[in-house]
Amino acid sequence: MQAHERIAAALRAANDDERTALVPFITAGYPEPAEFIATLEAVAEKGDVVELGIPFSDPMADGMTIQRSSFAALQKGVSLKWIFDRLDSAQGEIAAPLVMMSYLNPLLAFGYGALAERALAAGVCGFIVPDLPFEESQELREALEAKGLGLIQLVTPATPDGRLRTLCDASRGFVYAVTITGVTGGDAGLPPDLAGYLDKVTRMSELPVCAGFGIRAAKDVADVGAHASGAIVGSALVEVLERGGDPVEFLEALQGQSATR
Repeated sequence: MQAHERIAAALRAANDDERTALVPFITAGYPEPAEFIATLEAVAEKGDVVELGIPFSDPMADGMTIQRSSFAALQKGVSLKWIFDRLDSAQGEIAAPLVMMSYLNPLLAFGYGALAERALAAGVCGFIVPDLPFEESQELREALEAKGLGLIQLVTPATPDGRLRTLCDASRGFVYAVTITGVTGGDAGLPPDLAGYLDKVTRMSELPVCAGFGIRAAKDVADVGAHASGAIVGSALVEVLERGGDPVEFLEALQGQSATR
């Protein structure tokens, strides 16, 4: 099984257990770099796939919560190389497949070939790159796929049907269905037309579909799970870490209503 296939397999296994798959997001090295691996291990015990945010100075798709966490991690010296080094030390200890969410600049600076090789060795299965348009992604996609890694594509409610099909076909691991036309961390709730949108993406994709942005509570996970394979929770979990709360307790509460799928 190639690395990116582990992502889809984990999501489908959750659905086979009649659960909505849970994809928690944490910012690497936040709130304290020394606690990174312990936090990751705890989150990976409850998440089916873990999305690992690479700190970046201008995270354009993220709201204030993740911006704060990214800034704090950068101030404490967290870098992509630092993250790989820590993941190397935890080989075999992370229960869930890992997906790195990074903006393009750190990946370019690292070099695509070296990135793919180092990521595979560290146990990473795929990448999400919000600021990389599909039309400009071939070089990175080919470097990742040469090592069995996947480039996960994002779609939104504004994505035209033809482009939606193209992105679903190109994605690996899962299709990331952004629930809103905005940034992460909003508290306006999920949009009323979410069901129709997720149903359409699910019909077009042969891979599992996971929905993210605006998911904060067990009811949100249940609502998403009625129409998609998985729910991605980011800002709400980062806020738990920010106030010194227990991420495991929070994720268990999210899963309380997620078995309604």
